[in-house]
This record gives sequence, C-alpha cells and structure tokens, in this order.
Amino acid sequence: MAESGKKVALKGSSAVERSGRIDNPGFEPAHQRVHDVNPDKAASAERGISLLFLLSGLLSVTAFVLYFLFPIVPGDLWTVRISTLLVGVAIAASLLTLGVGVVHWAKTLMHGHELVEERHETRGDEPTRARAVEIFQEANAESGWTRRRLLRNSLITALVAFPVPAIALFRDLAPAADPVEALKHTIWRAGTRLARDPSGTPIKASEITIGSAVHVIPENLDTYEETFLNEKAKAAVLLMRLDPADLNISEERKDWSYDGIVAYSKICTHVGCPVALYEQQTHHLLCPCHQSQFDVSNECAVIFGPAARPLPQLPISVDAEGYLVAQSDFLEPVGPSFWERNQ
Repeated sequence: MAESGKKVALKGSSAVERSGRIDNPGFEPAHQRVHDVNPDKAASAERGISLLFLLSGLLSVTAFVLYFLFPIVPGDLWTVRISTLLVGVAIAASLLTLGVGVVHWAKTLMHGHELVEERHETRGDEPTRARAVEIFQEANAESGWTRRRLLRNSLITALVAFPVPAIALFRDLAPAADPVEALKHTIWRAGTRLARDPSGTPIKASEITIGSAVHVIPENLDTYEETFLNEKAKAAVLLMRLDPADLNISEERKDWSYDGIVAYSKICTHVGCPVALYEQQTHHLLCPCHQSQFDVSNECAVIFGPAARPLPQLPISVDAEGYLVAQSDFLEPVGPSFWERNQ
C-alpha cells in the first residue's frame, strides 16, 4: 500500500509538472473587495478612472496650448520662468492623473489574488503553451480590457494625447538660423571695453593680478535687450594674467595680449559648457561637464578630454585710460565644434 501510495503521489506530481500550474500552494483565499461583489461600485470606479484618463489627455493638450499662449521672449527671464512653470505643471499634472488612474484601475477592478507558476527554460509542451494562452485570456477577463470599453478608450486617448506637448517642445531644438554662421560672430568690436560679469564695470589692466581669473562680458551688453541671453552666451570671456615669461605665444598672436593678460572664450569647444575652473599653478582651464582641459600658457591648446580644438582667443589691448579693450571680434567661431564637422 505504501508503495502504491508513493506511485500515486509521483503520478500526481508529474501531472502538476506537465500542466505548468499550481492552483494553490498554501495562500489564503483571495480577499473580496466591495467592487468585486457590487456591480454598481465597479461601474462607479470605472467611470472615475475613465475621467482621470480623459483629464490626463486634456492636460496634455493644455500644455501644448500654454506653450503658445505664453511664448518665451529672448532676453526676458520672466517669460522663461512663467512659460516653463505653466507648461511643466500641466505636463506633471497629466502624468499624475494618468498614473493615479492606472493604479486605481489595478487596485479596484483587477483581481488581486496571488499567482504561482513554474518557469521553463526551454519551449514548453503543448499543454503548457495552451495554459499560457489561457492566462492571457484570464488576464484580459480580469482586467476588463476588452469588456470595459470606456476604460480602454479613455486610456488610449490619454496615451495618444500625452506626446502632444513634445511636438511643441522639440520645435525649439531646431535653430532658426545656421548655427555655424551664428557662432562666427559675437558683439565684441574694436574698442569695446572688457567689463566684469555681472556688474558690467569696466576693467583696468592694473586691476588684474598674476594668477587671477575674471569672468568678463562686453561693456555694452545691456544695449542688446531683445537678444541679451544669446549675445552674453556667445561673448562670455575668461580673463587671466600670467607671467609673460610663461606664455608660449606664436608670432601671429604676439600682439593679442597685454603684459601677460590674455582673454579666451568661456564656451567649451566640445559641446558648449562654460569653462570656469582655473588652476593658476599649472595654468590649466577645466570644463566641469566632460573634463576637457586647456593650457592657457600655450594658447589654450587641448591637453585632455573630448574637446576638438583650443578655446578661441579674444585679441585685447588697453585704451588711453588704461582700460582693457577688444582689438576685434573673435577670429574663429566660438562654442562647440560639432557644428563645424560638415563645413
């Protein structure tokens, strides 16, 4: 009898193994929620979830509309703040309502029972594959994806509407003009005084000490109200003073500096990050974004990192009052080099 019982047990185990399903390995019975036993409550939850999905879609469209109702005006920081705030809040609210709706659907209308099944590393047998199809059919029945059309259609509406704001936001990624041509010219002109950033105070050569690094903008920058940010971004300069004996200057650039004072573009030639870290002992400039390093004593040549070329140098001199002035604009494009790869 014991041997017979053992055989029966093994036979039963094989049957379970072949089916790929364990009905109940010891879990407590599934808890019945009010939505499981009350159709009116389930219908009410379905309407509420659909409302959340539709609200999510409406908020996505609202973000799209707000982008055009509150445009960003170049040089006006207030328009940047208000546009970013309104569009960002609308997109965040759209995501929030979509997420709440999905979670509410799972918590109230989908079954919450626990499921255990075996995993097979190889292709299952036909009963197992048939059972897999049954599981998908059960999941469809439990979630109500096919049966609850209002939920399904409202969720699809929300998901279709959600990418709509990206259409407007991606529009700003396309430059309005040829970026290469735009980076070839800044507002530096012959005789423009170098001024401290952000005060705009002109700088005398006598104020710059050896080892110092000063963030510099053109003195007349405030006259470019409509394009203030763009012009400042292109014209930003780092001013440093070295011992003239430490400068390795080519014959072409021997008149571009004054008594060891040199000026270089602050915009990294890799992807345009601000180069702002100066190590006075080694005369190295470091870009904090991708660790490109430039040697100020050797015409800002690249000594490390992904930058493709040296930082452009601004030719400078002094005027009759001792103030540092530009001799001209940069003689090469400022900013990232990838704009120039197809030139």
